[in-house]
Amino acid sequence: MPQPPVTTAPDCVSSVAGPSDFPARIPEHSPALMAVASGGRPLRVGDYLFFHSGDQLIGIGYALTGGSSPAAFAAAFREARRQTGAVRFHLMAPRLPAEWRAHVTETDRYYVLPTQAQVPSRLRAPVARARAALRLEAGREFTPAHRRLWGEFLGRAALPPSVRALYGRVEDLLRDPSCRVSLLNAFDGGGHLAACLLMDEAPAHFDAYLLGAHSREYYTPHAADALFALMLERARQRGKRFLHLGLGVNEGIARFKRKWGGRPALRYVRADWEERQGGEAFMEALLAGLRADPDAAWREAQREMEHAQVQRPFRMLWRVEKNGRTSWIGGTAHFFPYSFESAFKRLFRQVDTVLFEGHLDEDSLESVARAGKRPPAPEACLYDLLTPHERAELARVVRGPEGPFWRALNMEAPEKADVDWFLRRTRPWYAFFSLWCAYLERRGWRYSVDLEAWRTAHDMGRRVLALEDMAEQLAALESVPPARAVAHFRACRQWGAYLRANVRTYLRGDLLGMMGTSTEFPTRTGQVIAERDQRFRERMRPYLERGRCCALVGSAHLLNLRHMLREDGFTVTPEGRGPLFRLRQCLVGREDD
Repeated sequence: MPQPPVTTAPDCVSSVAGPSDFPARIPEHSPALMAVASGGRPLRVGDYLFFHSGDQLIGIGYALTGGSSPAAFAAAFREARRQTGAVRFHLMAPRLPAEWRAHVTETDRYYVLPTQAQVPSRLRAPVARARAALRLEAGREFTPAHRRLWGEFLGRAALPPSVRALYGRVEDLLRDPSCRVSLLNAFDGGGHLAACLLMDEAPAHFDAYLLGAHSREYYTPHAADALFALMLERARQRGKRFLHLGLGVNEGIARFKRKWGGRPALRYVRADWEERQGGEAFMEALLAGLRADPDAAWREAQREMEHAQVQRPFRMLWRVEKNGRTSWIGGTAHFFPYSFESAFKRLFRQVDTVLFEGHLDEDSLESVARAGKRPPAPEACLYDLLTPHERAELARVVRGPEGPFWRALNMEAPEKADVDWFLRRTRPWYAFFSLWCAYLERRGWRYSVDLEAWRTAHDMGRRVLALEDMAEQLAALESVPPARAVAHFRACRQWGAYLRANVRTYLRGDLLGMMGTSTEFPTRTGQVIAERDQRFRERMRPYLERGRCCALVGSAHLLNLRHMLREDGFTVTPEGRGPLFRLRQCLVGREDD
């Protein structure tokens, strides 16, 4: 059977006279946008577009011309896989071949709106009032106000991991001159950013709405609607036929698009999977494992443990100065594959007091466990909120390979979580932490940043204080909606990829980048993040003002806390970043990081 014609990235780009000449049908057909957003190289195979980066291949199963065919897309995919050698795949199409349906992770619909559409009658008066109260403008500058809005919005919004990752790439998109993207901004009377939309204007026949955010702190009624009306006007003025509003994502976002007359158009089905070894390579590894002697296996295990314990610099750290006195704030993680003990020892030699979110002694942790093991309310039982297929898939991801075959290879985890028990019998937040922790431990994550810092501070005789009491911490955990845990578990196939990205950004101290690559953590809700930020701010401020203090909180809290402390008169600067990191931040315009 003849192979489909292949066009490599340079030819693909050179065959397009300009971005608007590319035959785009969906937002993902915008090559420059997708290349930056995915970090991949564009590759055209026949009538289908792919993006390749390392061992990852993204496939767009919507034909550039003509109708889309599952068989044709599968043939193009096989050729793209052969050309790239990729083993991790993220594919989207209106329909997938039958052999990929077991890997489906998401289904949705694209929404479109003709540019001739007018502002709906029920919105005309509210939009007019909003436009009178706001200053609307378009631009490409991503400012500290945008970072603050992003941090606030990401702290409360329930978004799929792929959408959340796109928020983390916005600065890169705006910085790249090949990406024809624009920000539509709405500023209130005080100059605060009330809402913002990101548009891709490259496609020939449509403008694509990529993402948006609105502020609750600087809330202006119908600010997002005012920007939506502006977006429609701009597309109409440039002769675009319709607005591509993207996916429904969730009911709230889909309802907003329908409110404006957006209608569901193309179907969207996404599949994700990973193929590590072909048959011959796997059999070679199998035979090698069976021939391995116990002594060699033990030596290898020792080497792996020593490698896992290699110390890393702690770069998720900011110096806080006021009135000539110096303190520090740092972002922790509950779980991590590396140790920061040496870095904490160096840091704590400069401080007298170390602040944590809560107490991390054994008695306190046991109290949290007892609270989490209380039976959930019937309507919050995660077991019932997940389908049998979703529960089985979650168990496979959390527990790993099982059975005599894998046991003989010493590849079965010695201790495996009882997934159904946690889903049935424990609070949603406790089920999340327990199963997430079990998965990370199976992946070799043996460290907890906050626990390691807590123990190091105590061992060094520092004064250790908690910013919250047990009741406040449990109240925050109980506020986590069960739907957030369900969404996290449904995305379990994507955990591995997001872990790798999260580790890279955390080790660099790239806070906004880490938020963008994180999976949809259930605990990143308005109450758990935004409402606690103010509490932390008020309680840590006196200690920071005295100097020689280090406050360590969950990294997500630092999105807002750094700005809050600047408002309180502190100078907040990143600590421990190398010259290459500072150069990169300067180039991307993140001066406040």
